[in-house]
Amino acid sequence: MGIYINTGNAGFQRVRNSEYVDKSGLIAVVNKTLFTEQSFSCVSRCRRFGKSLAAKMLCAYYDQSCDSRQLFADLQIAQDPSFEQHLNKYPVIYLDMTNFVSEKETGIADKIDAALLADISRVYSDIPVEPKERLASYLLRVSEARQQQFIFIIDEWDAICREYDPGTNEMDIYIDWLRRMFKSSDAVRTFAGVYMTGILPVKKYKTQSALNNFIEYSMVEPVDMAPYFGFTKDEVRALAATHGADFDELEKWYDGYQIGDEQSVFNPNSVMQALRSHRCRSFWASTGAFDTVADYIQMNYEGLKDDIINMLAGGRCKVNPTKFQNDMSVIRGKDDVLTVLIHLGYLSYNWRKDECWIPNREVASEMVNAVETTNWKPVADALQKSERLLQATLDGDEEAVALGVEVAHDENTSILSYNDENSLACVLSIAYYNAKNDYVMHRELASGKGFADIVLIPRKNVDSPAIVIELKVNKDADSAIDQIHRKQYPAKVQEYTERLLLVGINYDRETKQHSCRIERIP
Repeated sequence: MGIYINTGNAGFQRVRNSEYVDKSGLIAVVNKTLFTEQSFSCVSRCRRFGKSLAAKMLCAYYDQSCDSRQLFADLQIAQDPSFEQHLNKYPVIYLDMTNFVSEKETGIADKIDAALLADISRVYSDIPVEPKERLASYLLRVSEARQQQFIFIIDEWDAICREYDPGTNEMDIYIDWLRRMFKSSDAVRTFAGVYMTGILPVKKYKTQSALNNFIEYSMVEPVDMAPYFGFTKDEVRALAATHGADFDELEKWYDGYQIGDEQSVFNPNSVMQALRSHRCRSFWASTGAFDTVADYIQMNYEGLKDDIINMLAGGRCKVNPTKFQNDMSVIRGKDDVLTVLIHLGYLSYNWRKDECWIPNREVASEMVNAVETTNWKPVADALQKSERLLQATLDGDEEAVALGVEVAHDENTSILSYNDENSLACVLSIAYYNAKNDYVMHRELASGKGFADIVLIPRKNVDSPAIVIELKVNKDADSAIDQIHRKQYPAKVQEYTERLLLVGINYDRETKQHSCRIERIP
């Protein structure tokens, strides 16, 4: 057993000693790739989504220096036909890149090569290192001498890309080291499989990747690894039942990610922390990406600010993730910013529609914090005033609601065009932002004979009426209430609760004033 080779199964043993949600099906996916053209995998997902745990699991499963049968006997992988074929059958090299970047030293690639070469050659002491020999050459000689190929697992492969300042060439040198290790014709003779995990996919150079022999699995393109990126709804429901926790609260706070065709994925780390602390709150600030996000979202790219505001208001935005060079220091436009936020987990992504959105309350609260550190003071002010607007609505205070909407309008006209009902709906969604604590907000909800502009449905165990808001421009608030009745919007909403507030809001372009009518049912 060495420092980097055949490190054993102690890491995964500690995982199994804790409460563990079975994600061992990932092993079956990796097993299918071994000794094939797809045997080199780069699996990227955001912080706190189980990257290192998966790496420890794979080490324990493949490592020939230990017996891991009992660790996996009660897990899903034990039922897979490939389980016995690959269990503890390979020499495993494990490299955690964060151990090499803490001091931001130069020459990292050479230090990695030398450290691994020294450690592995001690294990294979009967095969001496030749003068000036590099790691790749030595591993090939060992593999041929022993007639056995290696499994190489790299955790946080992109730590250099994230930690080193833009403009340094350490990342390029490191990528070149990876290319020499894994892209040569000798690599397929040396490695049964390579599994790299990190936040970013492999960096692109010009029109193609320097490591285009790697199959990429990411938050944008998870392929068949999507079920193993986070917790599913059924898994969280089972955890909630075990702990006597409120599943609906967990869903509100930590659900909302779509990864590939997995429609409902929860942040696994946040779910487990919430269960341990017996309360739901944001655990996102500890991911270390907050300052980066604040810098990104105030970049002066056309349309970016509008998109961020729209998503804070509950909307979705178009994004083209194919332009991004997989380098957080190379941001060339709005699409790059949005794609980085997808990889960091601040946005979810639908690959069929090329849309992104803020997934849940946890992330939304951190996005609001990020907005408050920017120069977007009008937006921050509107968010802070949203609680008062909701209370005025519940109190039926028409004058206060009209004034609150008018303030939100005045403060946001420089940010969003304000000439139609759609823009008004976006600003109103921001103005009612705090309502999301107790309500599920719907824009353009199909109801009755049309689409209600904004509908707030109370969450489970919230003793408040539903709110139906209809918006008009250059008409009057009474006509908005009339439309709610005429198109029978309450019919759909009353499936959730019989208590309703009907809110009609009109904006007069000439006077720049708003009016409001509120009707209570029953």
